Amino acid sequence: MKNIIDIKGFSFSYDRKMVLTNIYLEVEEGKIYGVIGPNGAGKSTLFKAILGLIDINVGTITVKGGHIKKHRKEVVYVPQKSDIDWQFPATVFDVVLMGRYPHKGIFQRLNASDRAMADQALADMGISHLKNRQIGELSGGQQQRVFLARSLCQEAEIYLLDEPFVGIDVTTEEKIISMLKKLPLEGKTILVIHHDLSTVREYFDKIIMINQRLIAHGDIETTFTEENIGKAYGGQLTILHKTGEI
Repeated sequence: MKNIIDIKGFSFSYDRKMVLTNIYLEVEEGKIYGVIGPNGAGKSTLFKAILGLIDINVGTITVKGGHIKKHRKEVVYVPQKSDIDWQFPATVFDVVLMGRYPHKGIFQRLNASDRAMADQALADMGISHLKNRQIGELSGGQQQRVFLARSLCQEAEIYLLDEPFVGIDVTTEEKIISMLKKLPLEGKTILVIHHDLSTVREYFDKIIMINQRLIAHGDIETTFTEENIGKAYGGQLTILHKTGEI
């Protein structure tokens, strides 16, 4: 398997506070990764660095061997729901259709083929019946499906999903993970920031464990161990056991 993302010696600080330190990481093509660690560990910061949304203080990050600017349309990002303006006056279909814009030139218009792809993405996520609804009228689970449908419409190669399962019902979570597991079969690479440790073994091929530094990364069987979980979560480990998260 070839590496689709390479991170070498990446460090990032904000207001003189170190957020991530000396990260070396290789992400293989065609795998689904869980990115885990406690709150404040730097998981979302890592995603923003890969996307080129923040300046890298130290180190390098390459996507498909080059800078993210060369491959932006091949990378899709679904942020945390709290980062989205749900009052924006757009219908479900409008939002999903936005996934086609990266493939259009300055003077190119969306066409029937683009709209057909948006309709198919809606069908794949089971939300065709919501096509004409305003996004702010939807439930949390429905909203998450909308943005995942938009990502499917973009036909990207790399998917970065920031906590896609937070605040949604079990049925929606099962629908989403079922869809995500199909994508690596098409050569797609998925990185998912995830908090429920009890589902890690079921959901992911590989794991990236972070707490301001890279704790461990690799195959689930050899990397998602009690020892590494302890290193990542420290004093929270007892709480995780009591709440049944591991």
